Amino acid sequence: MYRYRTKLRAALLLATTTITVGTAAVSPATAGPGAGPAVQQISFADATHGHATKPFSMLGVTWADPRAAVDGTIQVRTRATNTGRWTAWQSLEADGSAAGDRRGASDPVWVGASAGVEARIVGARRPFPAGLRVDLINPDAAPATGTTADRAAPERAGDARPAPSARRATGVVPLPTRPVPRMVTRAGWRANEAIVRAAPTYTGPAQVFFVHHTASGNGYSCADSAAIVRGIQAYQVRTKGWDDIGYNFLVDKCGRIFEGRRGGVNRMVLGAHTMGFNSNASAIAVIGTYGQVGVSSTVRTAIATVAAYKLGAAGNAPAGKVVLTSGGGPRYPLGSRAALWRISGHRDAGRTDCPGDSLYRQLPAIREIAGAAPYGLRYLRMPGASKYGTTLYTKGLIRPLWNMITPSALINRFEAYVDGELAVATPGSHRTTALRLRPGGHVVTIRALHLSGKATMVGAKVISDVVAPRFTGGPALALRTGSLDGSVPVQLQWTATDENGIAAVALTGPSMLDLGTVHSRNGTLAPGRPATFALRAADRAGNTVDGAVTRTPVVASEAAADRTGTWRTLTNPGYLGGVALGATAAGSSATWQFTGSSAALAVSRAAQSGRLRVFVDGDDLGVLDLGSPQTVYRQAIWSRSWPTSGSHTVRVEVEGTPGRPGVVLDGLVYLK
Repeated sequence: MYRYRTKLRAALLLATTTITVGTAAVSPATAGPGAGPAVQQISFADATHGHATKPFSMLGVTWADPRAAVDGTIQVRTRATNTGRWTAWQSLEADGSAAGDRRGASDPVWVGASAGVEARIVGARRPFPAGLRVDLINPDAAPATGTTADRAAPERAGDARPAPSARRATGVVPLPTRPVPRMVTRAGWRANEAIVRAAPTYTGPAQVFFVHHTASGNGYSCADSAAIVRGIQAYQVRTKGWDDIGYNFLVDKCGRIFEGRRGGVNRMVLGAHTMGFNSNASAIAVIGTYGQVGVSSTVRTAIATVAAYKLGAAGNAPAGKVVLTSGGGPRYPLGSRAALWRISGHRDAGRTDCPGDSLYRQLPAIREIAGAAPYGLRYLRMPGASKYGTTLYTKGLIRPLWNMITPSALINRFEAYVDGELAVATPGSHRTTALRLRPGGHVVTIRALHLSGKATMVGAKVISDVVAPRFTGGPALALRTGSLDGSVPVQLQWTATDENGIAAVALTGPSMLDLGTVHSRNGTLAPGRPATFALRAADRAGNTVDGAVTRTPVVASEAAADRTGTWRTLTNPGYLGGVALGATAAGSSATWQFTGSSAALAVSRAAQSGRLRVFVDGDDLGVLDLGSPQTVYRQAIWSRSWPTSGSHTVRVEVEGTPGRPGVVLDGLVYLK
């Protein structure tokens, strides 16, 4: 505001004047009906002792000549409504004057619900200025009534005209509206629009953002913050004669932001906050006094958010500096140049302690928050895509999901790029979007844009694949070696291929089973019963192909074979069906003819078992040795498979192995 704060004098009691203020001097001109927050104006001269006053919660001391100053320290104490007890004395900070000020004034102080006041000036060496009085403000008085149709309606923070970035970018990708920091609007804190003296005036883009404190004390509850803002408005308009509340924004100690001077949050409203530097500037006041204690991290973030919002809209880095020309003030005379931080304290431009030593020391941290690039941006996952190694695979539609450490309030928007081209933009509160990729390899990048204009990016390689994999082999079912005791050993086989890789193959029938990336699986079947095996192969993008095979195991007994040479019938419960054929004479043969896709020879084995030569479809496939350290029955010792079912002949011939010429045949098993 147009003011500067004087250093509080030491408690040297060279002269102490105590004036107890009562109700007799209430000025009816400022407390009329329908006037919103009530202001009691009590003359020092008329008050002689403590009296009950009308209810109030905020007060300030004013005097007639705005160019004059109070010599000494103004102190007040109040009587609490709920207890009737007097508070301790507290000192008020005294302001300097500015052109247009109607009266000299201290800063207002919040005292809570009160019904009595006593004031004194400590350490005065000179006479008091004329017209000295105490202004008592009740911000919870009945709101204004009567005709208000000719007043401008309060402008809501979200109703202001969209910033240029809200329009369609290059006519292709629409950008979301630049977000307005979340705040309590003037309607929300019940601004008294009836007392606003003039329409808002607008200035150029924000070159600097000033941080103030209200010096109104820290003993308030955040539930009273709206009332405090109403009180500040009433004090600055009714007592000091300003057009409206001077600050563009306020924030309480809980980090809740309030819209200040009327005119539109995202417009450059000319405020009354920093003498000589109100043009091309915006300002926020932290409610409270921050000389001895700093603000919380929540408040620092709130200040940084509003600063980044205003400075970033003009393309100015919040952590930078700027040289400005003064419009005239106590520290920088008219026309002088001042080098200021983009985020400055009030004291940087005026002769004042504002915003208090502790808060002033926190300004570098606030600049860092306001001007830092978004921090911690990372992908959480990519719904619609699967990751293998460092690459993601999709069928086309993905929904990137990301997160970051920087609060959403500081983010202007997120942008999603595909191969460097902007595809979509989302508000800063969003953490996902939908993208459809053309087939092929791509780089998908998420760009987080800070309110300050700085940006951070994270990218991922994504391959879009719409082509299903293929079964280049199988699925096929083949007989394998093993026991034929009650079941037939088989092996399910397949080969699946895909340009971008196979993710997995699953058995979908007769049961569900994930087969991973192997190419075969062993099992058994009941003889004489048809069985169907269904497979589904999936590539890394999630495209699938199905395949199935149906086969019936058939056991052709030894008796069904065409035989030559000398064979004898053997009986034993261990044989298939209890019967087998045995031979020792070289050249004795047995031949089976069948139609199928796989065949296996069933034999019994023992230590004295000899060897057989196997012929398939007339081709000599070599010799099988039936010798075994242990006697075993019903054994599939050899198998052969074909890609499709067809007519085949299997013939075995006894070798007559010296010393162990005997062989035992138990039949032939095939799949049809």
